[in-house]
Amino acid sequence: MAVKAVWAGLLAAAVICAQASRPAPQDALQLEDPDDQAAFRRWFTFLAEAQYFQTPGLRPAEIDDCAALIRYAYREALRAHDSAWATAQHLPFTPAFEGVAKFQYPRTPIGASLFRVPGGFAQFADARTLAQLNTYRVTRDLRHAMPGDLLFFRQDVEHMPYHSMIYVGASYFTRDGARYIVYHTGDGEGIKRLRVEELLHYPEPDWRPIASNPYFLGIYRWNILRSNP
Repeated sequence: MAVKAVWAGLLAAAVICAQASRPAPQDALQLEDPDDQAAFRRWFTFLAEAQYFQTPGLRPAEIDDCAALIRYAYREALRAHDSAWATAQHLPFTPAFEGVAKFQYPRTPIGASLFRVPGGFAQFADARTLAQLNTYRVTRDLRHAMPGDLLFFRQDVEHMPYHSMIYVGASYFTRDGARYIVYHTGDGEGIKRLRVEELLHYPEPDWRPIASNPYFLGIYRWNILRSNP
């Protein structure tokens, strides 16, 4: 077990160094306007957290793992949030947020294929591809995370070596002053929502987002929010 932990630590360190030294690619989708960036963050985090409170039978069937939750919230954050959209989403409530003004899905500069993949863009991207090609690492200190940032972990498992979580920050549903993390477990447990303090003291140390955890890759930010890539 000790050998595996050391190997995982070395691998995680190599990934972190490579990603930190490689500039994020410039995407066709860029939100330079601060209002658009704020609108995207609000909708992205709200939609992700809303799925935790959603009746399981009304939750979109596509949300079956951590990356799927992220792809869903990302795509729908760029929609026109009119009454027809709200009815189709079956959300617990629809906030009166301003939307992204620059473009709306699926009428974006690259159409409906939002996620960078090797060789172009696609509608699907797994957690590893989201980390390596669609976001860039900003820190390993959770205190510096902003709403809408992603936490990535690299575990020594075959079925899902990369795992991702969404930093929500202040909840839109629980006005208690706590900061929250939302993620899909990738199995029958479904979507979980934890306070930051709970995750920092999670019973399994490999899932704690702290610098001393070799399995924690860091806090990543969407390329779409990088004004000067």
